[in-house]
Amino acid sequence: MPEAVKRDKRVQSSGFGAWFDHHMYSLVASFGRFFRRPWATLLTIGVMAVALALPLGLWVVLGNVQRFAGEVQTSRQISIFLKDGTDAARANALAGELRKRSDIASVTLRTPEEGLQQLRARSGLGDAIDALAATGDEANPLPWLLLVTPSGDDQTLADSLRTLPEADLVQHDAVWRGRLDNWLRFGGRVALVLALLLGLGALLVVGNTVRLDIQSRRDEIGVLQLLGASDGFIRRPFLYLGAWYGLAAGALALALLTGAWVALRTPLADLAGSYGSGFSLQGVDPLQAVIVVGGATLLGWIGAGIVAGHFLRQTRPTSH
Repeated sequence: MPEAVKRDKRVQSSGFGAWFDHHMYSLVASFGRFFRRPWATLLTIGVMAVALALPLGLWVVLGNVQRFAGEVQTSRQISIFLKDGTDAARANALAGELRKRSDIASVTLRTPEEGLQQLRARSGLGDAIDALAATGDEANPLPWLLLVTPSGDDQTLADSLRTLPEADLVQHDAVWRGRLDNWLRFGGRVALVLALLLGLGALLVVGNTVRLDIQSRRDEIGVLQLLGASDGFIRRPFLYLGAWYGLAAGALALALLTGAWVALRTPLADLAGSYGSGFSLQGVDPLQAVIVVGGATLLGWIGAGIVAGHFLRQTRPTSH
């Protein structure tokens, strides 16, 4: 009995070893076939990479826009410009009254002098302001400003603040933010539809390429089927070939996106800096890159599996 158990274990071990050896052989052999026709391979990879890069690029753009919108959303402040003639005592008293309201998280009071200093620092009009002061006109035209941060519904609060008798102008960008959110949701849906359509296109491209390789080895596959080789045994090299196509296409798509990011990063930073913003374009992070390459590899594997499976079902010998 112990000898039989040992023999069964040796059979199982040899079976697993043969399965593993064939996987390694299929991996290496498919890699060799991958480079056998370099121009056709490069064309296939290029088409797949473009198909993958388009929705990925749109996702990256939407991610940056959402990040910018998130910065805007976190700054939900409502600006209240007080009327001319409002003195410091009344401005401070009004700020204290607003701080007691439950629908207001915080209130910041900015004096006309602070507003002038901020204008001088951010607008680039420092020389003009100094020249105006040198003429002897020292009157500060800027009003007192209250920056109110809501704790609840900011639209309702803004409507309430507009009724204050001291308020000359109340600025609130809720409508603009709402429209931006709607555009972002629409853009996300467009990116999803585009990813599905172009992903299907990439699937068809790799499937057609693997089909051509299967056709060139039709006689070899027929011999293997007559010898009793399983479909999994025959299909395995083509699965790895499709995976190689997907892996290379995913890497090339990331390279294209990285090149676009390098080309656009500096001009966009300069443009944002001209508006006093520190916003910078973000590319694909390492985790996203791994997901992209892994997804592209899986896409190639699936495309090759569908085509190879269909071919084997059509050509499998049947006994009569």
